[in-house]
Amino acid sequence: MEHPRPPSKTSAGRREFLKASWTGFTSLSLANLYRLKALQAAETGEKERTAVILVWFRGGCSHLDTWDPKPNATAEYRGPFEPIATNVPGINITELLPRMAQIADKYSILRSVTHNGGGHPSGSLQVLAGDPDAGDKLVPKIPDWMSIAHYMRSDQRKMLPNYIAVNPVDRYDSFTIAGPTTLGASYEPFKIFGDPSSPDFKIPNLGLDTSQTADRFDSRLRLKQSFDRMHREIDQSGMMNAIDRFEGQALSLLTSPAAREAFDLTKEPIEVRERYGMHQWGQQCLMARRLVEAGVEIITTEFDGPLCGRVQNWDDHAVNQHVFDALKFRVPTVDQTLSALIEDIYDRGLDKRVLVIATGEFGRTPRISHVASSGGGVASAEAGVVQPGRDHWPGANSMIFAGGGIQTGQIIGATNAKGEYPVDRAVGPRDFLATIYRHLGIDYANATITDFAGRPRYILESGEAIPELIRHGLT
Repeated sequence: MEHPRPPSKTSAGRREFLKASWTGFTSLSLANLYRLKALQAAETGEKERTAVILVWFRGGCSHLDTWDPKPNATAEYRGPFEPIATNVPGINITELLPRMAQIADKYSILRSVTHNGGGHPSGSLQVLAGDPDAGDKLVPKIPDWMSIAHYMRSDQRKMLPNYIAVNPVDRYDSFTIAGPTTLGASYEPFKIFGDPSSPDFKIPNLGLDTSQTADRFDSRLRLKQSFDRMHREIDQSGMMNAIDRFEGQALSLLTSPAAREAFDLTKEPIEVRERYGMHQWGQQCLMARRLVEAGVEIITTEFDGPLCGRVQNWDDHAVNQHVFDALKFRVPTVDQTLSALIEDIYDRGLDKRVLVIATGEFGRTPRISHVASSGGGVASAEAGVVQPGRDHWPGANSMIFAGGGIQTGQIIGATNAKGEYPVDRAVGPRDFLATIYRHLGIDYANATITDFAGRPRYILESGEAIPELIRHGLT
């Protein structure tokens, strides 16, 4: 697992970043996503327009109670949920996932992910960025795979940003768990907050609401263009042309009906919306499908908030909540939404190019703990009542992969009888990242970015794409 990369013999050269201060079109906040962007992105050639949707379980999902049941383990490990058969002989998952059991032929389960990041920040940084450090950091030092893919595959001619986060995967409490770091803020995602299932949900700064707003917009645009002409006359570096390209993409989000429509869930038939679920997670994933169909290539969506229970995440320590009550509360919603997303990807013919991944930063302790609750609420007993929990466990985790042109209906790897550690096909976070890059057509073995000192470094220092998860036709 995670074979080291050979020493670099050539340098990709230092990327040139825009460093000039630019006073943008102040009413257009989305322009901040594109300003100060690199004058020249890495040349990656014309790639097939594959895409990835990442569904993130913030806090870490119990693998034993979902994708890797251990019915023969003793009571202090097993948990209360029974395994059920899927539509693929030999593959069993827990009873909380009956809809996913019916479509097991459309996804693969990787049961042997392991690393040493025991904290939420370190675990997230390992899985999302390949940072090998076992210690927690307030901010990342290595760009996450989403930002790197955005950097490698940006196309300013496109109507929509190429990286969109629907309920972003970016923070855990006061820690930042993802970000572009050395690539610069212009490679952050276009972020969507709020509950898309709410009747009054609206994405700020998307579209022009009234004719009066449109008139003000036109007036300011004409004024800005006059200043741009003056800047261009004295511009010796081509900086203004670069700014124009990136700002043009932001402008399209305000002026293009097609761009606005990509985010508009009311365009979907009500039966489709209900199939995903008329709740936040369901409509987040439906929006992700609409966006990937509109050409967006990197989409993340996080499952947290009230649908998780009292502490609003998957951090199922006994002090936080009753782990099994919490799973009974939230996993049926995951079952509905994730199965709908996967089925929809196949039904709409997107399964060859769109890879859906569902995971969190790690699994949970196989041995069940019993600790007094810190407070009552959804899926938690009153304060002082002893209840079961599972703690952080980076030693083993399960991930789901669907679509992407991969072989599905398979299990990759295995953990021991207690679900503690891999005993077959152990893979690390950098192997996981290499698999994503391979799907996106990025040469992870040779591609480089610059570090904070301006030196080139590989986007992955080690790791190999997981062979069982490589798209058909690729070797």
